[in-house]
Order: sequence, then structure tokens, then C-alpha cells
Amino acid sequence: MSAAISLTDALQEVEKAYSNAGGGPLRFNFGGSNVLARQIVNGAPADVFISADEAQMNYADERGAIDRASRVDLLSNRLAVVTPRGSGRAIKAVNELAELKRIAVADPAAVPAGVYARQFLETAGVWDRIQSRLVPLGNVRAALTAAESGAADAAIVYESDAAASSRVDVSFVVTGPAAPRIVYPAAVVAASKNREPAAKFLAFLRGPEARAIFRKYKFS
Repeated sequence: MSAAISLTDALQEVEKAYSNAGGGPLRFNFGGSNVLARQIVNGAPADVFISADEAQMNYADERGAIDRASRVDLLSNRLAVVTPRGSGRAIKAVNELAELKRIAVADPAAVPAGVYARQFLETAGVWDRIQSRLVPLGNVRAALTAAESGAADAAIVYESDAAASSRVDVSFVVTGPAAPRIVYPAAVVAASKNREPAAKFLAFLRGPEARAIFRKYKFS
């Protein structure tokens, strides 16, 4: 199963619940949704694809790489601004990001978390002031790691990533008019050789046990 890297912790726990419920074995391929979508389009083996945004799922759909009838909007998320744990830097508003030197983000040109971050900064009216301070990275977990290690003064990540880390402080969660609409669509891959088990797992992801786990990791 190919899934957005921001789902790593939650899906690893879901895997245990699925096994306890009598489900079959699972094998995950976590990565940036843009990378995963292109892998699937190019024939990489996968049974289910969960993207961190609609654009990458649309990319796969338009090329016939997913079973369109199986597609569902599985989850939602929010952005969060985080700083290295114990740094003492309190960022209370988006305008204060302009005071920092290095802000880690997933690549705004390609990776969903980065695209969402750019939408947030543009809507908030600070993109032009902050763009030169951004450090674009290959995926959202790399941005989180930069904040955890102190290589960046702050990072814009998903709220779920912030919740999974004990090495960052959450400055604020993005809400209100500037908050982007974040959707995680899921679908069975058209070329799957395990269509029935794939559909079964996708149904489990929408059930109460998986939902409780996702809520634990700040997905909604």
C-alpha cells in the first residue's frame, strides 16, 4: 500500500488493529504523495493509494491508475507551525515567521504539505516576505526533522506530524480563513492484483477502530 508519509505513525497502529481483527498482512510504501502518484502511474506495484491531497490522486486518476469507483475522501488534517523543543521561541502569529532565518517546509512546488503551506502563507498575505526564508525539502517528515534537530528555526508541518513528535513545540495550529482545505483521498489501484483484500482494507480504514486511531494522531 502506498501512503502519504504523514500517515506513517497512524497507519502502523492501524496495521496492528487490522491484524487483530483478522485482516491479512500489510506492506506499506510511505513517501511524498507526488512521488507515490508517479510510481503508481508508471506501474509500481500497489493495491491502495492514500494521497495527502486531491491533486496527486487526480493525477493518478486522469491516467487510469486508480479504480475511480473506489475513491473516497478518507481524512482531513491541519497545518501547524512548530519550533525545536525548548528553543524558547514563541511564535503566536504568522507575521512573526518573517523574523526567522530558516523555516523548513515540504517543497511548495510539488509536495502536498508544501503546497498547503504556500496557500496558507499567500492567503495570510506574507508569502512574499517569507519565501526567501523557506527551506524546501522532499517531504513533510524531512521538514519536521529539520525542526527537531534545530537545523531550522521553525517548520510548517501537519498537526498530525507535530503530535507524533516529542522534539518540537507547537507554536500554533492554522485555523480560520487562511487555513487550507486539507483532504486525504484514498482509492484501490487499478492494476492491483489483490482487489478484494484492498477493498476490504479500505473499508476498515473507514470503520470505527481505524477512525479512533486517526483521531488519536490528530486526523479528522
